[in-house]
Amino acid sequence: MVDPWLLRYEGVDAESEGLREALCAVGNGYLVTRGAAPECMADGVHYPGTYVAGCYHRAMSRIAGCEVVNEDLVNCPNWLPLTFRPAGGGPWFGQSDDAAPSEPPEVVGPVGGAAPAGSVRATREVLELDLLRGVLTRRLRTEDGQGRITEVIQRRIAHMGQPHLVALETTWVPRNWSGLVEVRAGLDATVSNTGVTRYQGLASRHLVPRAQDGAGDVVWLEVGMDASPLSIAEAARIRVQNAGVPAAAKRRTTARQGWVGQDLTVRVGEGRPTTVEKTVAVCTSRDRELGTASPASSARRLVARAGAFDDLLREHTLCWEQLWRRCRTDTDRPQDTGNLRLYIFHLLQTCSEHSVDLDVGIPARGLHGEAYRGHVFWDELFILPFFNLRFPERSRAVLRHRHRRLAEARHAAQEEGRAGAMFPWQSGSDGREETQRLHLNPRSGRWLPDRTRLQRHVGSAVAYSVWQYCQATGDADFLARYGAELLLEVARFWSSTAWYDHTCDRYRITGVMGPDEYHTGYPWSARPGIDDNAYTNVMAAWVLGRALESLDLLPPYRRQELSERLGLDREELNRWEEVRRRLAVPFHQGVISQFEGYERLEELDWDGYRRRYGDIRRLDRILEAEGDNPNRYKVSKQADALMLCYLFSADELLPLLRQLGCPAEPGLLPGTVAYYLRRTAHGSTLSAAVHSWVLARSDRAASWRFFREVLAADVHDIQGGTTAEGIHLGAMAGAVDLVQRCYTGLDVHDDTLRLSPELPAQLGRLDVDLRFRGHDGIHLHIDARGLHVALPPGPADPIRVEYKGRTAVVEPGSSIAWPL
Repeated sequence: MVDPWLLRYEGVDAESEGLREALCAVGNGYLVTRGAAPECMADGVHYPGTYVAGCYHRAMSRIAGCEVVNEDLVNCPNWLPLTFRPAGGGPWFGQSDDAAPSEPPEVVGPVGGAAPAGSVRATREVLELDLLRGVLTRRLRTEDGQGRITEVIQRRIAHMGQPHLVALETTWVPRNWSGLVEVRAGLDATVSNTGVTRYQGLASRHLVPRAQDGAGDVVWLEVGMDASPLSIAEAARIRVQNAGVPAAAKRRTTARQGWVGQDLTVRVGEGRPTTVEKTVAVCTSRDRELGTASPASSARRLVARAGAFDDLLREHTLCWEQLWRRCRTDTDRPQDTGNLRLYIFHLLQTCSEHSVDLDVGIPARGLHGEAYRGHVFWDELFILPFFNLRFPERSRAVLRHRHRRLAEARHAAQEEGRAGAMFPWQSGSDGREETQRLHLNPRSGRWLPDRTRLQRHVGSAVAYSVWQYCQATGDADFLARYGAELLLEVARFWSSTAWYDHTCDRYRITGVMGPDEYHTGYPWSARPGIDDNAYTNVMAAWVLGRALESLDLLPPYRRQELSERLGLDREELNRWEEVRRRLAVPFHQGVISQFEGYERLEELDWDGYRRRYGDIRRLDRILEAEGDNPNRYKVSKQADALMLCYLFSADELLPLLRQLGCPAEPGLLPGTVAYYLRRTAHGSTLSAAVHSWVLARSDRAASWRFFREVLAADVHDIQGGTTAEGIHLGAMAGAVDLVQRCYTGLDVHDDTLRLSPELPAQLGRLDVDLRFRGHDGIHLHIDARGLHVALPPGPADPIRVEYKGRTAVVEPGSSIAWPL
């Protein structure tokens, strides 16, 4: 990225097309559309996809002799289709024949080369994503079999101010000819969820066409889904302009099952721009703000009222400019700044102001593809810190989404014979456990049992996010109304899960999985899960402590209400106090053990596997394909025990361990970090973010290497094809948070903004704008010379800022500076 506001690709590369489509997606929190070319269809190279937040559908498949039910984030009707050809017939641009749009087209050769008679070929193509304005622009130079050359410019937006509206503008400028062009524009509901190769064989067709029609310059369709009340409608308005003046066109509405569109015949002149504007409204039966109207009638109404493309673009651009004012993150390195802006761009597209009222979580892969079926995991642990200090209302909405699913989490706990709330490892629409029972190893081709639902630590991630949000915002109302109940119910689950072992005089949590995911059980036992995972147990102790603290922070009336509603009594609270001080944390060789029995596992021949396979990030798949199992080895997919060093500073973690009766001398944490660093395969993009953070103050060179890796994770698709299936939103947020909180040393305690910068020398300087305690646009400037904090003018109260034990009160409209 030479221009840090621009992501640019030249030419066509089939190998990287999926990556480009994911990174060039445009969205507004309500929906996201991948950056696929308008003329293409799913063909193994291209994959158009539009995903609406919260639109899931459940379907049954038969795999390996078992009936499996999966809930997918639905690939909605494709609103993009638009292609063209010289009048008189012949293949449409991007297709080899006049096949129905529901049939996979064949791409007409690579860019360059001679075009067959009657066909149109792109001789040059440039794709640019303008991050500042939220506009995807595609520039083509085409030539047909008769030597006619045409410049084509396409601009695309997902309106950030009007979330139901998306628009595509296509302009043709003939360079050496005049005549007629035929344009085909439509809506395609024949699409399926086929964007992830390893899901082949599972149910993929979700959309059931219900109605479609067209009149004047508008076409529309509506689809439903089997055994689901969800319906989705799209309406497209198609207009033509010549040199900016509305122009007549010969129109013919075409329709077939699941497809509706218009074929236009348009006269074009040499050197004169001719434009087709395709403005589309997307509505679903989940849209409460649209009232009782059907999705189809709502879509038709919205698209009829929509302004022209230039008007929509002006409004949309203003929205993005305002967002960027609150998201400044600049360094001296344009490439790094550009990557950070790209990641912020996708965070803002996935979770926007329009997400707040949708009652949706944040899918781990954004709304950009179908990996993980669009499910919500624990990634909000990495994502919400960005929003806490920029757009806290969005964090609040995500946590409210969790709170609304407390009943389902309580039911899940009851099914396991536990009390409190057990949140699912994967969730979709309603909060039930969506983790599959089987997963495919694409290396071996075998379907294997999936035990990842044993990652009970997801409840601790929810509780941690609640506490961090309240610390960052001071939102006492949220804590009283929702947050404390979440903390209490997760704490209750951990208390009921822990059992007392007389042999070691400790409470234990057994049969779980940690964040590592490589260890699903012991090689010497058929029982699933491992015991006393250090991360799980320490986090459980922390949750129990914060739950007790939250009760003390509540107004007396609310404390009484919650205690009465939940049936909390002194006996139960006393047990929480006992469990949080006596949970087992295993150790071996002077370091924290990832779990009980870890020291009995074998060491892996890391050098040998690297020589044989090169990239061993997915070591679990490699070992299984060899007939082996990672359960046998001291290997980790990603940070597990070291997650504790990511979430807590040494000043927080060491006292927490001492409270549990652990030997917690200052050398414990560096030794533990070094031990697991040598035994981690980094099979998750989250791993680099965590390790960069953990090493930031002990090994700055290694921290910088990991920072560079997480910064490149999706831009360069370092995992080899996974980004095409959907961006890694947690890793993107982790990269931004390294700059926002880790390198600034930013923390919030006792209503004080604490700063302890450790800026990598390679960054040169850092400028970050944040929101804190009602102040929008608090500006932090850090360079080799010093730290500067400036508050914008306004009516908000002064804030306390602390730097290395020195505290100052900063008034609105003033600033303070400290030398480093």
